[in-house]
Amino acid sequence: MGKMNITAIKTASNGVWQGDDPLDFAFPLLIVQATLVLLLSRSLAFLLRPLHQPKVIAEIIGGIILGPSALGRNKAYMERIFPPWSTPILETVASIGLLFFLFLVGLELDLASIRRSGRRAGAIAAAGITLPFVCGIGVAFVLRSSVPGADQVGFIQFLVFMGVALSITAFPVLARILAELKLLTTPVGEIAMAAAAFNDIAAWVLLALAVALSGGSHHKSPLISIWVLLSGFAYVAFVMTVIRPIMSRISRRSPGGGEAAVCLTLGGVLVSGFVTDAIGIHSIFGAFVFGLAIPKEGEFAGRLIERIEDFVSGLLLPLYFASSGLKTNVTKINGAQAWGLLGLVVFTACAGKILGTFAVAVACRMPKREALTLGVLMNTKGLVELIVLNIGKERKVLNDEIFAILVLMALFTTFITTPTVMAIYSPARRAARGGPSRRKLQLQHQNSADSAQPTTDTDELHVLACVHGPHDVPSMINLIETVRGTGRAALKLYILRLIELTERSSSIVMAQRARKNGLPFRNPLKKAAHNDDVSVAFEAYGQLGRVKVRPMTAVSALHTMHEDVCAVAEGKRAALVVLPFHRHGTDHVGPGWRAVNQRVIREAPCSVAVLVDRGFGGARQVGPAEVAHGVCVMFFGGPDDREALELGGRMAEHPGVRVTLVRFVEAKSMAVTLRPSPEKCTEQSYSFSTAVMDRDKEKALDDVAVEAFRNQWGEKAGYDERAASNVVEAVLAIGRSKDYELVVVGKGRFPSSMVAELADRTAEHAELGPVGDILASSAHGAVSSILVVQQHDVVHAHETPVSKVIGEGSDSLSKVNSGDTGDIV
Repeated sequence: MGKMNITAIKTASNGVWQGDDPLDFAFPLLIVQATLVLLLSRSLAFLLRPLHQPKVIAEIIGGIILGPSALGRNKAYMERIFPPWSTPILETVASIGLLFFLFLVGLELDLASIRRSGRRAGAIAAAGITLPFVCGIGVAFVLRSSVPGADQVGFIQFLVFMGVALSITAFPVLARILAELKLLTTPVGEIAMAAAAFNDIAAWVLLALAVALSGGSHHKSPLISIWVLLSGFAYVAFVMTVIRPIMSRISRRSPGGGEAAVCLTLGGVLVSGFVTDAIGIHSIFGAFVFGLAIPKEGEFAGRLIERIEDFVSGLLLPLYFASSGLKTNVTKINGAQAWGLLGLVVFTACAGKILGTFAVAVACRMPKREALTLGVLMNTKGLVELIVLNIGKERKVLNDEIFAILVLMALFTTFITTPTVMAIYSPARRAARGGPSRRKLQLQHQNSADSAQPTTDTDELHVLACVHGPHDVPSMINLIETVRGTGRAALKLYILRLIELTERSSSIVMAQRARKNGLPFRNPLKKAAHNDDVSVAFEAYGQLGRVKVRPMTAVSALHTMHEDVCAVAEGKRAALVVLPFHRHGTDHVGPGWRAVNQRVIREAPCSVAVLVDRGFGGARQVGPAEVAHGVCVMFFGGPDDREALELGGRMAEHPGVRVTLVRFVEAKSMAVTLRPSPEKCTEQSYSFSTAVMDRDKEKALDDVAVEAFRNQWGEKAGYDERAASNVVEAVLAIGRSKDYELVVVGKGRFPSSMVAELADRTAEHAELGPVGDILASSAHGAVSSILVVQQHDVVHAHETPVSKVIGEGSDSLSKVNSGDTGDIV
């Protein structure tokens, strides 16, 4: 399609049946463009995930691929999918996304925390800006003399744009890289974030200067640039002194982000953008300043982010990168000289930022390795850099070749950040993890292969309870109340709030508020905890009972979340980790959380329990005096069941809990042969331990554990011995009976013959073991909540799916060595 008068472009077509081509109309074409951009950027993000690259890298590469550097070399494609007349429409929609994204960036930056960060972060940021800026000016002289057409631009504005392009640090991208590497609250991460925040604000001031300078052409008075700058400073002062108190009042009156408050705020973003555009500074500067004016205390800022970030970051922002890619023509970098200039720009950008930061950091008495890491982190460019370059291209300060060189420089410097940091700096969290702890509740196992030392080195029982959100709180508190004990060691409870780290701004804000991003923490500042309903609920419970409660938060990507759980369990000497099931009633939290549970069960340095909640305790938090629970402990035999029985013993201490021990015995003598079948799918098949165990000794330990329980709790706890010819029906009868609010079972990795009979059943939730899975399945009608317990024991660490053969004549089930390929008999 040839050139078109933009006033003649129609929005929507009449449809193909009436002879219209949708691609000749603005809105259908925009839909096609957006779909193409989203598919390509998401596909690239998936491919780059193993390299730990931020999403912005995929979006920049996607834009370059769609542009004249790759697919755009096909003229037919460009004329149909990205014709020249569609460019203003695409860029207008993308600019709306950019406007609100810069508002989100302003929301992420907390000026109060920047002021608190001290002189060291300020000095490092100043060095990280000054040296690259000076280097950028030096490179600008080289480019003006080497690149054809570069000297056609005003001298001062070109120098300033080049200085800003090389000195900028992308705060949003850096935050995500630090969070992904779990470095945000190590000393390096905290300084990097503070310095990047300083850098960000300085960069926007410099950008405003560059834009103001570029706005004045040769026939206008230079005083205009000064008026633009003065007007910009006056507007910033107006926002901070007048608008900020108004927004604080709005946030206090509507902390949950009511519709009127949100609409007023979004309108304010648009008006602020218009004002700065009218002044002569780019509209995104107004959106950024308005974001800074929003109070960061309370829930208002978080609710704003949650409401707008997905649409902005997921749809509109990729369109901006696509429009950037359409302007980037890598083929303009042609010849040895052009590629030499690219190398010079990349080297100068990296050397200036890294050396400047490194020198000052060492002068501030930081260790050299940390100082070098900080320099590499501060070299992150990415998104903000692209914004600067696009503005430079719009103002015709940067020509096609220089623009392409600087885009590739931004891409390269951001791409190398994560791999370089991973190579030169090991997070303290990983270094602190020593050898495997061996912690469990059940201590009557000194004759087993794992002769662990007593559970804790104090007289307290340490329990780590994980929660996803407020919906997990009542049942978890009710469970902890039942096991806190009254006559034995006091309970020390660590609450770990698990928050998924995503590309969303809200997860970064949560990480900053948590103060220990990715690393669990005890928040010494109660002020921050009061904004968290989960922390408040558990701290209130801790004051009611004889329980010490320490709320913590872990913000991580799901594939590394288990590392945080295991690290805090080890660091806090926990004897038990309690995990919420990935289903909550009829709600499915997600398969990602199920995978987290599976990894924790496999790698935890202590015993693990998974709580399948069906409204345990009436789905509300109760005080210690109100507890009245019926608990059933099912006992088939084996280490996991003995651990479940030990937990049941602690529950029996509580005056409001009635515990019944149901011991299943074989109705007839039988042998079950289990044959290792590693080829089976572990998601649909139960796994059993491959360890060598003395069957008679295990049975003796079972008898001792049951006898000890009966002797201690004979009058207070019930005991029922049942011969089970049909284990499934016997188990479900208890789960459906409504006699018990909670059923406690062992996972059964070293199974009795009765549990081994279930080995060939198709598993719905294999990580719960055969009995736990039967009770947890929503298809079987069980109404009790389920607690599935796995004892920590390195003897049982190796598990494998099995096939089963049933035979008569034996009453024992013994195991072969895990190295054997024969049967498990």
